[in-house]
Amino acid sequence: MAVATKERARSEHRPPPPSSTLGRMWHSTIGKKTAMAVTGAIMLLYLVAHMVGNLKVFFGPDEMNGYAHWLRTIGDPVLHHEWFLWIMRPVLVAAVVVHGVAAYQLSRRDLAARPVGYAHRRRPASYATRTMRWGGVIVALFVVWHLLDLTTGTVNPDFRSGEPYHNIVETFSTWYGNAIYIVAMLAVGLHIRHGFNSAAQTLGAGGRGRDRALRLTSNALALVLTVGFLAVPVGVMTGLVD
Repeated sequence: MAVATKERARSEHRPPPPSSTLGRMWHSTIGKKTAMAVTGAIMLLYLVAHMVGNLKVFFGPDEMNGYAHWLRTIGDPVLHHEWFLWIMRPVLVAAVVVHGVAAYQLSRRDLAARPVGYAHRRRPASYATRTMRWGGVIVALFVVWHLLDLTTGTVNPDFRSGEPYHNIVETFSTWYGNAIYIVAMLAVGLHIRHGFNSAAQTLGAGGRGRDRALRLTSNALALVLTVGFLAVPVGVMTGLVD
């Protein structure tokens, strides 16, 4: 009786669901998962483009610096200098915030739904699944470091504005720059490996005969992005980029 009373009191103090369609969708579990899938897709597209751009470092300083200059002139003459980047940045920030908030709220909801541990041992989850939460935190902290390192130059020992090739070499000439980047990129790879497949299932792409293909695609995508990003610090460390 006491337990039922507490549950009733808790439900009575629970805030009512939002009245708007968008609010109700966000309030639901499937809505949060959909928000994570869509924002994850936005960030994944950015990562692919970013990796391709990073690989230009292997073609020398003129190629890399020219690419960085081109990014600032996209849309010219309709858009002014760097307008495209300033349009893209808020979109990425919004995607990261929505993705993180939805993940946190889903995690809290999952814990609240089963506050008592399982009576029987379940099949162990994959390493990527078990590390999704702390992997997301590592990636978020890395983004802050990455901006301070190669965008503002705050933590770069010899930052030169408008010379990304030089700044990249300086970053990966330090042991801590390599360590931070490598750990973060491994976390990104694990996050993509699990997240891509989960997002595809949420958006209805899964099904009999397609699940295996989705798993292979997520594994391949995670591998390509991880190797592509890690190629840059490895290239500096081995002298291919200097």
